[in-house]
Amino acid sequence: MTGQLFKERFAYKESQCTIISDKSAAIQSAKESIKNNYIALELYVRTNPKFLYTLTPIQAPYEPLVAKLMAEAANKADVGPMAAVAGAIADLAVEDMLRVGCEVAVVEDGGEISVQSNQSVDVAVVAGDEPLSKCFGFRLTEFPIGVATSSGRFSHALSFGEAEAAVVFCKNAALADAAATAVGNVVRGEDAQAGIQAGFSRGLSIEGVEGVLILYKGQVGTAGKIPQIIKVEP
Repeated sequence: MTGQLFKERFAYKESQCTIISDKSAAIQSAKESIKNNYIALELYVRTNPKFLYTLTPIQAPYEPLVAKLMAEAANKADVGPMAAVAGAIADLAVEDMLRVGCEVAVVEDGGEISVQSNQSVDVAVVAGDEPLSKCFGFRLTEFPIGVATSSGRFSHALSFGEAEAAVVFCKNAALADAAATAVGNVVRGEDAQAGIQAGFSRGLSIEGVEGVLILYKGQVGTAGKIPQIIKVEP
């Protein structure tokens, strides 16, 4: 990125966010958006507890919008709606940032990233203490974009797979988040290449998924359209 940018780390409930923009007002807008959408989601799940616990798709509600976006993304990826929570929160925060007239809007929520920008944005791949963790990443140049990572080894999020990292690229972070969970769930077994290929097949079968990168047993594979891979200084 170039030019003056504002960056702030922000924690709320389960979200550990990094917010970047060219306008300080947009940072505040994102923080308010994250809080408001968490409150709306909490109120919804109090009367719809299945939404919180199911690991399979559920009918999308008309409102609140955050629950609607989560359920729609989860339906496409064939996972439970909570698999898309961080991505949906990030997407809605970016939308609210754009409403204040900013040209750079980046929200990273626990590894799920939503970006709308008039300049390139570099992001790193984090996979715990693996040798390749934080050593490479992507230069994002086409927007809007959502990037999400699922890990069967280093994340607090639920995964039935064993991948060090399953990274998915979509137009929005909610779908990327749900799809990364779906991909990560099938990457397992002694044969690393077979596990990676299973992940590719699962990911590219989901409508809206543009590209997949998988790190498994020290091997890296890519499928579909992914941004430029770059070296990241530790």
